Amino acid sequence: MSNKGRSTPRVVCCAIPIARSAGKVLLVTSRKRKDSWVLPKGGWEPSDGVLEAAASREALEEAGVRGTITRFVTTIPSASSTYHFYELDVADLDSDWLESKERRREWVDYAEAIRRIAWKTELAQALSLSSIAPKR
Repeated sequence: MSNKGRSTPRVVCCAIPIARSAGKVLLVTSRKRKDSWVLPKGGWEPSDGVLEAAASREALEEAGVRGTITRFVTTIPSASSTYHFYELDVADLDSDWLESKERRREWVDYAEAIRRIAWKTELAQALSLSSIAPKR
């Protein structure tokens, strides 16, 4: 992995959208890999201010999710990016959202979510540290 021309790793903010009462996680399809699933994530922008705001913005843009960031989960550095993960308790889903023509979304249980995002190590690691993960 490289920094893709950056002198420092990209700051990526990720939401873990949760429906607590149902025990489900909302996943979205990747734009780069149409048949792969991911958590909503994207780069922090100065206009976001705090990292949590970027995670909320990405969840709204990529999945039409509205809710509240309730918990910091972890920070995971990689060669090209530093990922910051936050749990987002979902209050509502927009029926039409910014990337609705480019992505699908689906509620799944923890086991299915881990299976679908296993290809992206950072995402699976963060989900395994979330409060929706089975207690060890």
